[in-house]
Amino acid sequence: MRISEPDLLNARILIVDDQESNVMLLAQMLSAAGYTQVSSTMDPHEVFALHRRDPYDLILLDLQMPGLDGFQVMEGLKTNDAESYLPVLVITAQPGHKLRALQAGAKDFISKPFDLVEAKVRIHNMLEVRLLYKKLDDYNQVLEQTVLERTAELRESEARYRSLTELASDWYWEQDENMNFTKVSGPVLEMLGIRVGTLGENNGGDQVAGWDPQERAVLQATIAARQPFLDFVYSRVNADGSHQRFRVSGEPMFTQACRFIGYRGIGVEIITRK
Repeated sequence: MRISEPDLLNARILIVDDQESNVMLLAQMLSAAGYTQVSSTMDPHEVFALHRRDPYDLILLDLQMPGLDGFQVMEGLKTNDAESYLPVLVITAQPGHKLRALQAGAKDFISKPFDLVEAKVRIHNMLEVRLLYKKLDDYNQVLEQTVLERTAELRESEARYRSLTELASDWYWEQDENMNFTKVSGPVLEMLGIRVGTLGENNGGDQVAGWDPQERAVLQATIAARQPFLDFVYSRVNADGSHQRFRVSGEPMFTQACRFIGYRGIGVEIITRK
């Protein structure tokens, strides 16, 4: 990610200094360097409204001004600016103010009297960082919106998938990593007598009478191995002596980190109850 020279030269810069000579010197220096959007004010009280109306990419702020000094301006900008980044480069003739200014939120400083070459380099470097920060923020917003849209698409796709599986089967089911049913649709409760618990178990954890033990053992071994199964047929004998046969298909579910989180699948009854 890079910032082009035209983007740098079109950055919005505000000069804040109560001394007209300083304002003119900085404005002439920036104009000669190719910067095209440079404005200024000698009244520090105007900074908040100006920055709120159209945020600046860089504010060159004098620290020693009557009525409202640079430290007070920075405090006001923190409450006025919706962004966490404070684009302020302070101007000071007091060496002791430099550390305090940085602690107050300024990103860099220019010393008085001005060294024009140093000032241009510091302004260029800070603008580059500022514009990169904005570009990254814009990218994150686009990425966040893309994730939201993609999530909505996936949810819609999942809803369509479930709708289709319900139409193509007698029931759809999901189980967690402990094989407890978390989602069921279709007549599975009436068909299998399953409410809560693992496949082939009732609420108390005992085996449901009537399941074929060999078929059930094969199915449980497949599930324990985290393997998918397709059209697995198993049967049961009900208490009234009637027989049922079912065909089920299932697949294991994993997170992006490859952690097993359960199974999902569909089932149909292939022989009606007698």
